[in-house]
Amino acid sequence: MAKEITAEVISIGDELLIGQTINTNAGWMGERLGLIGIRPKLVRTIGDDRSEIIEALSTASCDVVLITGGLGPTKDDITKHTLCEHFGTRLVRHPAIEARIEAFFRSIGREPLEVNRAQADLPEACTVIANDRGTASGMWFERDGRVFVSMPGVPYEMKAMMEREVLPRLEERFRPPAIVHRTILTTGLGESHLAQRIEPWEDSLAGEHIKLAYLPSPGVVKLRLSAYAGNDPAEVKARVDRKAAELLALIPDLVFGEGEDRLERAIGRLLKERGQTVGLAESCTGGYVSHLITSVPGSSAYYTGGVVSYANAVKMEELGIPAGMLELNGAVSRPVVEQMATGVREALRTDWSIALSGVAGPDGGTEEKPVGTVWMAVAGPDGVRSVKGFFPGTRDLVIQRSALSALNMLRKRLIGQVDPA
Repeated sequence: MAKEITAEVISIGDELLIGQTINTNAGWMGERLGLIGIRPKLVRTIGDDRSEIIEALSTASCDVVLITGGLGPTKDDITKHTLCEHFGTRLVRHPAIEARIEAFFRSIGREPLEVNRAQADLPEACTVIANDRGTASGMWFERDGRVFVSMPGVPYEMKAMMEREVLPRLEERFRPPAIVHRTILTTGLGESHLAQRIEPWEDSLAGEHIKLAYLPSPGVVKLRLSAYAGNDPAEVKARVDRKAAELLALIPDLVFGEGEDRLERAIGRLLKERGQTVGLAESCTGGYVSHLITSVPGSSAYYTGGVVSYANAVKMEELGIPAGMLELNGAVSRPVVEQMATGVREALRTDWSIALSGVAGPDGGTEEKPVGTVWMAVAGPDGVRSVKGFFPGTRDLVIQRSALSALNMLRKRLIGQVDPA
């Protein structure tokens, strides 16, 4: 087997240390490194301080050192100058990069300042990595068999640079041991209960030399199967695929896709295949489900629109809910959410509809309907069905988890799986 290649991440920025900005970069980078066979070993978060940066660079012990942050045009961004000091080089201006920066600013109707042009000043000893989404270029250094890569801290700039340039170059440079991955996406059951349900299958993975990782996020649990390919990648892939097929047969009600798929994309495919449409009636989610659906390119083919019926008056006027029903049951109830789903389906003339009404918090809960209580309904050609969910957590988590749960209700109706009432 090839030598193990290790990596560490150095995240630079005072804003990371004081919590003003959450360091999502490090986790994303670690995941992507693992997918190409490079083992993440260490993450360091340090401030915009010359001595701290020098110390981190000097004590780096991994094969790959990825650095993010401190590449902006202002005086507090000192990473580029500190890299010059550490690697014994100087800044030189790159005319082609300067021209691109000038063109970018003029395309948005602004004249670049000298501090903007200075973004084209880069260490002479580095290999420049293009940034197609911003003005701060990446920098690749090599010393004593190690690779140091400095990238912007802005997530969408860093991710594009990693995917297009850095990861392919690292694979070419180090030839890490190949790893076969397959990621199954599930929803509808939490991590602990999911693990209990598939425990015998998971125990069988050891004999196949396959590792399983649980990757939970609000409303979704990813199950990643991984195995070193060794000298026979085809055989290892076949082994991973066989165990994945067993898993799919074991939990068909929970699986909605694989890899980087999303639940809203899966629903879009199902609706397109059937030539059907969907509309929404949202109360507690305030349009979030609509946002998820319309984030998918081409969703206009199946998404007609929605009603954000936050106030009871809107529920009555737009969705046809009788005032007496609201007074008797309250807005967060089975009769009301079912009428919301039926009403919006009729109003928008769609094949399907989703409705949600709940208590997102942090206030407004009662003993009978505590914060996190959400009624969800799906109406379709075969009638309307509803379910009450309880999603503890912050307001954002209640909204996210209830939205995914409601989308999953529609998915299961579309594939013919109906939960008991």
